[in-house]
Amino acid sequence: MSRGAGKAGNLRDKLDGNELDLSLSDLSEVPVRDLAALPKATVLDLSCNKLTTLPADFCSLVHIVKLDLSKNQLVQLPTEFGRLVNLQHLDLLQNRLKTLPVTFAQLRSLKWLDLKDNPLNPALAKAAGDCLDEKQCKESAQQVLQYMKVLQAEHEQGLQRKLLREQALKQKQEAEQRRKEEQEREQKRKQKAQQKAQKKKDYEAQQAAQKEMMMMKKKKEKQPSDNHKVPSKAAHKQKPRRSSRLGAVMRTVLFVLVMLIGTIAACRYTQLQSHSVCTTINTVYEDTVRSLRSCHILESVLQLASRQ
Repeated sequence: MSRGAGKAGNLRDKLDGNELDLSLSDLSEVPVRDLAALPKATVLDLSCNKLTTLPADFCSLVHIVKLDLSKNQLVQLPTEFGRLVNLQHLDLLQNRLKTLPVTFAQLRSLKWLDLKDNPLNPALAKAAGDCLDEKQCKESAQQVLQYMKVLQAEHEQGLQRKLLREQALKQKQEAEQRRKEEQEREQKRKQKAQQKAQKKKDYEAQQAAQKEMMMMKKKKEKQPSDNHKVPSKAAHKQKPRRSSRLGAVMRTVLFVLVMLIGTIAACRYTQLQSHSVCTTINTVYEDTVRSLRSCHILESVLQLASRQ
């Protein structure tokens, strides 16, 4: 049992029919667990204590029909106070309440309400009225419920607008996230395409380098045989050159011989033999012939020439 319940003593001893009087018990907290064990106690008097708040589980005492919380120091009621759906009579005289929870509008069974001597906000104070007699307290219950229903509707509309804003913001964020993801995917696709193109380029360069190396290798392999063949080619080239030079020399010599023979023939067998040049040539010719005959060289040639 809590400290407050200890001060209240044995709750069952205080139970009188359906009425449980815990007033003037110096309570600073409500013994909710012990009260929940007494569902017969539909009338609960907690007036003239030191209560500043009610615990959240106080709203589970849905069997309460009449509740007196007057002359305490309550600054607020639990958020779920509207769960006390069977509550018909509520006395909140002389507390420190400024507002009521929005769920207060759910107290559809409430018939009597006293909110006097609380620092209520002006709109709530106007709805609550004075509650100086039974009629005014009943009117106060009706008017406060109507006022709280309006607040509840406004609150729900506010929640709905907030929800719509949150949904719109969420959709916007999701759209932005999708856009970013699409940009990232597009960037990745571009990077992959660039990498693929670079790989292809590197591959082609590698193939070209390998091809070039193969060609150089083949050239190196052919180079020794070429070196062996070069001299033969040079020899072949030199042979025609030598033969051509020799032929030219032979032709020149032959040409000189023909000219010489022709000159000698002209000087010996024509009217030019009396010419001084031909005289010299004939003298040289005769000396040469004598020398050749003496050496038996070209004898047959001279004989042929003399026959002519």
